[in-house]
This record gives sequence, C-alpha cells and structure tokens, in this order.
Amino acid sequence: MNHTSYIEISKSAYKKNIQFLRQEVDEQTTISAVVKGNAYGHGIEHIVPIAEAAGVRHFSTFSADEALRVFEASSKKSEIMIMGMLENSDLEELIRKGISFFVFEFDRLEKTIQAAKSTGIKAKIHIEVETGFHRTGFEWAEREKLLEILRENESHLYLAGLCTHYAGAESVSNYVRVREQIKKYHQFKDWFTEKGMSFERYHTACSAATFSYPETIMDMVRIGIASYGFWPTMETYMYKFKSLPENNKNPLKRLISWKSSIMSLKKVKMGDFIGYGSSYMAPRDMTIALVPIGYSHGYSRLLSNQGKVLIAGKIVSVVGTVTMNSIAVDITDLKNVKKGDEVVLIGKQKKNEITVASFGESTQQVNYELLTRLPMDIPRKVVK
Repeated sequence: MNHTSYIEISKSAYKKNIQFLRQEVDEQTTISAVVKGNAYGHGIEHIVPIAEAAGVRHFSTFSADEALRVFEASSKKSEIMIMGMLENSDLEELIRKGISFFVFEFDRLEKTIQAAKSTGIKAKIHIEVETGFHRTGFEWAEREKLLEILRENESHLYLAGLCTHYAGAESVSNYVRVREQIKKYHQFKDWFTEKGMSFERYHTACSAATFSYPETIMDMVRIGIASYGFWPTMETYMYKFKSLPENNKNPLKRLISWKSSIMSLKKVKMGDFIGYGSSYMAPRDMTIALVPIGYSHGYSRLLSNQGKVLIAGKIVSVVGTVTMNSIAVDITDLKNVKKGDEVVLIGKQKKNEITVASFGESTQQVNYELLTRLPMDIPRKVVK
C-alpha cells in the first residue's frame, strides 16, 4: 500500500443503525443524518451514499463547505441543512441550491432576505431560539421584532423549521437544565402558534435527547453519533438498557475500522530505553514492531505507554512515546509475526476488538473527539 493506514466503513452496520433508530422515533419523524466533522471522521463523501441507500433523505452539517460536499455527494436530491457557520457571501449560492440553514441573529436574517430578493427564490430557513444553551439563538425578548420581520418578508422566506439545541442531554447532571430548555422551547413554539405563524418542522432532538428525552422527538431528529454506532455516553446506554430486547442489548453497530501494518521489527535488550526520552525501559529482552501511525494521524500522544493494538488476533501494548509518525508495540510473546502483517488500531481481528471507547478510557477523550480527529487524507473505503 502507498499509505500508512486506511479506514474501512461498513455499509451494513450503518443500515442496521438506521433501522434501530427508526424504531425509536415516530413513523412520520424525519431522521436527519448529522455529518459535521467530516461525518464524525468517517468521510462525508462515503457516508452520504451509504445513508441514502439506507433511506436517509435529510442531512445536517455545521458549515457551508460541508453542505456543499453533501450536495455534490448526494444522488437522491436529499435535503441539506446548515446548523452553524456560513458567510453572508454564501447565501445566494445556498438559496439557489435549495440548502436550508439556521438563522439565529438579525444580521443573518436581514442578509438572507436581501439574498432571497436578489435571487427571486425563497430562502429556506430554520429559526433557532435560545433556550439555555447560550451559544446561538434568538432571545425571548427579541421575539416581537423577529415575528415582525418574518411577517413582513414571508414572500421571501420559507420557514423550514423552529429549532434549538440542548446543553448536554447525554448526562444526568444536566437534567434540570435540559428540562428547563424543553419548557422554554415550547414557550416559543406556543407563542408563534398563537400569533398565527407555523413552521414546516419542529426539531430539537440530537442522538442523546432522542434516547433520553423521547418527548423531544417531533417532526425531525438530528442524529449524529448514534448513526455511526456509538452511544452518546455510557449514561445514555444505561438509561436505554432495560428497554432493549434480551437478544440484542447492543443494537448500535460501529461502522469504522482503522488498520495499518508492521513497518519493521527490532530486538531490544533488557534495560534499554525505547523511543524518545526515558519513558519506557525494557523490563526484559523484547521484540518490538514499529507501526507507521502517530499523532499526526490522529493517534493521540496521550496513548504513549497506554495504547493497545491488535496483531495476529492478540491485544498488544504501545511502548514508549507516540511520535508524529509512528508507534512501537511489544510483540515479544507473539509467534511468527513478520513485516507487513496487519495491525488493527480500531476494530476487530479474530476474536478480539479495539474500540474507540477504549481510546477514550485511556486518554479521557470522548468518542466524538477521537473520531473527528482522524485526518481526512487517510484513505477510506466502503465495505459490506
């Protein structure tokens, strides 16, 4: 291979996840596949066709550049929604392409109206309201002004959604805060309804809220981490555990496998230091394998002397400091290992498995961070 590692994406695992998620939501509820962060490290251009094959017809991105990548990757004319960043200069192109986007401040709203007038096409917008996350969203005190502008410009705006985002639905420590947010969102929703203004979709739920606060499942749910086979947190999984069928207590299937190969083998004498500095002294005569993966590839330096990989179906340890481009692993107790043998960084090999969560336990990072830090230039390929 002419690269140091590659990532495999399982099409069948994604399909199973979507099937499970459809059982969790109402039949009429749209599942929007969140593909921000390069589809959580899986690759937008790979996930969009897989998702569409599984019946998904709505995608959520953070930014305009991601939305345009989805637009190019889609073969089903799926709906695309931007939840965060776009430049005002992007608006006309987005409107022409039918891409919807969150509006959470008056500047974006005013520039959107100007762009809609310029193109002669209604802009598809989702009004985001502030319910307690305190990042983006129109404040309760701004509702009268907002309503007035929306009414005055209804010929230029298509009200695609009324939305908000929860501040930590994945953790019970945020229970009171999330409950207050749900209440505040319904205050906005009811107020707009009383004023005679309706939206195509009402949506607030992410993966965690879908599982832990089922009352937040409305016209659409924005599913990110769960569609890739990961529970948002262990708390979320434990909350759902009892309601899961006995024969399928872990219905979410991970899509991703990350693999490399042995670059070289080396004998090390007892008492010698391995790699940079003096973080690891060989406690015996050892054989190490060098694997061409390091922190520049998303394999955290915090995994120095802690990480695990699979070789010949056995779990072996990283020894010494993770460097920019390589790690050393202890293969002293393995037999018949040779240069070029497969190394599994994430995934299964024979009867054993290295999970993304096992990285998190070692480094105090969460699945989200570890996945999205996988560089885009690592080759990705779809497998069954």
